[in-house]
Amino acid sequence: MTMDEYNFIHHASAGLNQNQMQTFMLVYNDRRKNPTDILLATLLGFLGFAGIQRFMTDQIVMGLLYFFTGGFLGIGTLIDLFTYKSIANDYNRHLAYECYQIAKMNN
Repeated sequence: MTMDEYNFIHHASAGLNQNQMQTFMLVYNDRRKNPTDILLATLLGFLGFAGIQRFMTDQIVMGLLYFFTGGFLGIGTLIDLFTYKSIANDYNRHLAYECYQIAKMNN
């Protein structure tokens, strides 16, 4: 976990009590995506398995487009190769808000 991600998590989980914070961290750590995993999935796109990184981050439509177009003829896969960290960070930020809602429901 990078310092930026840690700071975001700290901000996103503000106002949670100890029990809720434990729930938040358990769910978040279980479901978060590591940027290295996204990078490896992106590299598989050059071997004919384009779009796995998009499926991993719940971008089903984009994953299907990548799959059926060969990663937009490799251009989309190449772009994702340079933006894999932001793909993972965007997913993790969205996930943090979901985890916050789950933790708030846990009293």
